[in-house]
Amino acid sequence: MKDSAAASDLRVLILAGGMSYEHEISLKSGRRASAALQRQGMVCEIRDLDSDLLPALQEFPPDVVLPLVHGSPGEDGSLRGVLELSDIPYVGTDSVGARRAWNKSTAKDLMRSVGLPTPDWTTMPRQAFSDFGARTLLDRIATKMGLPLVVKPNSGGSGLGVHAVHKEDDFPSAMMGCFSYSDDALVESFAEGRDIAVGVVDLGDGPTALPPVEITPLHGDYDYAARYNPGATRWTVPADIDEDVAARLAEIAVKVHQTLGLRDMSRIDLMVDDAGGMQVLEANVAPGMTETSLLPMAIEAAGLDFGETLAKMVRLALARA
Repeated sequence: MKDSAAASDLRVLILAGGMSYEHEISLKSGRRASAALQRQGMVCEIRDLDSDLLPALQEFPPDVVLPLVHGSPGEDGSLRGVLELSDIPYVGTDSVGARRAWNKSTAKDLMRSVGLPTPDWTTMPRQAFSDFGARTLLDRIATKMGLPLVVKPNSGGSGLGVHAVHKEDDFPSAMMGCFSYSDDALVESFAEGRDIAVGVVDLGDGPTALPPVEITPLHGDYDYAARYNPGATRWTVPADIDEDVAARLAEIAVKVHQTLGLRDMSRIDLMVDDAGGMQVLEANVAPGMTETSLLPMAIEAAGLDFGETLAKMVRLALARA
């Protein structure tokens, strides 16, 4: 391994793509990150995940890996576990923290245990609908939790498989849509308010919240298309909110990051109602790096250079080796 002081010629392997539904977005993230790091003088290679990865890591180990694979296995802890087994330093949350954040129900349990606000929820596996009867089970959930509700995959991202349920007739199709992406559905009380994302970065002095980003879809929900099609969503950064609300958002985002044991960078998604009440929806350990991704927007809004910020994380990863 090279000394961190000579990091300008570090060889960084960017892992992107993968087999998830977010393959193309991951590759876009990888290309943008590669260009940014190369401007910092680092040598970058982008590689997709395949069966030759482990032999390649063993024969030609990079100095540092930047994992930008969205979805599984990039965010569920398995890829990070492989890198740990290979003794290769990498940027981002370790395998344990990634597993915590990937399982939304587990993450919400941990957040509730330390007093962080998150909407009420229940988790239902696909098999339960066969065992207990789909219609009866959905009626019971709707009666107990009330409407509206949000149905989402218990593991996953990019708004895939997420459906709002405003009337009971919409419930069955929402569950089926969710099960297209996951065998476990998270059914959550609908959180009213403004959609806010807060990035958290740790550049060596502890986790720090970046300026909040407000997300306003111009048509419909903030789904996959709205996230990645320019012109489909308006992003306001910094969000137009009171200073005390922004300070509270920052405090909560950092506490989520610490509670889940995250590292280097994360994105915390929240809802803020008209009274300033906040609800944490989820945490993302592999935030997108595309032109429409929220973490790079927040980094630049904080007055930081995107490439320099990534380069600092690369050097910190090398120092952990």
